[in-house]
Amino acid sequence: MNNKNMRGDIIQFVKFNIVGLLNTLVDMAVFALLNSLGLYYVVAQIISYGAGTANSFILNSNITFKDRKRSKEDGFDYKQLMRFIVLNVVVLGISLLLMSLLIDRLGLKELVSKVLVTFVTVIINFVGSRKWVFVNPKQPLSVSGEVVSGGDADQR
Repeated sequence: MNNKNMRGDIIQFVKFNIVGLLNTLVDMAVFALLNSLGLYYVVAQIISYGAGTANSFILNSNITFKDRKRSKEDGFDYKQLMRFIVLNVVVLGISLLLMSLLIDRLGLKELVSKVLVTFVTVIINFVGSRKWVFVNPKQPLSVSGEVVSGGDADQR
């Protein structure tokens, strides 16, 4: 990997984490509020994660991965939105399983568990977003050293 690509990857990862911090603040604030109101942690997690996810799609598609956006002539990318939803449903499922383990099995507090689980889900979300969701179908992608055409990448 050359320095320009590595620098671009680092900048993109930093942008993703800044956006992620904002998403996490939305998620945590909604979770803390709902939790303080006595809502069961599973329901609070689903609602709060949904709020952070909506924020995430808007900011990541317009800031982090904007170089991979489709042109205005191509219109809105519904496949991208569906991939984003699928990824986040999977990540939500993982977060619920991990929170259940930490809270119900290990006896940790809900907010502590939420913070610990967030570290894991951020990594999964970045990799999924970069490699699968925000893929420009017209731009070749490098996957494991192979160049994959946009059409092939869009069909994964």
